[in-house]
Amino acid sequence: MAKLTPEACRAARGLLKWGVRDLGREAEISFETVVSFEGGRPLRPATEDKIVAAFAAYGVEITNGDGTGARLLN
Repeated sequence: MAKLTPEACRAARGLLKWGVRDLGREAEISFETVVSFEGGRPLRPATEDKIVAAFAAYGVEITNGDGTGARLLN
């Protein structure tokens, strides 16, 4: 499984046209947690799992190829 980074999180939100509040709602976490993470603070593994699952539910996969990012699965 690819590592969720702040950059990948922003990229995934961009693919879905989500703001931080949208991600917070879908992942069942506070939007403040999203803002903090995207600003560089680490996440608890359980919180990271919630974010990745929220993106996956909408067809977005976190990637770590040549760089970190996200891609929209069909």
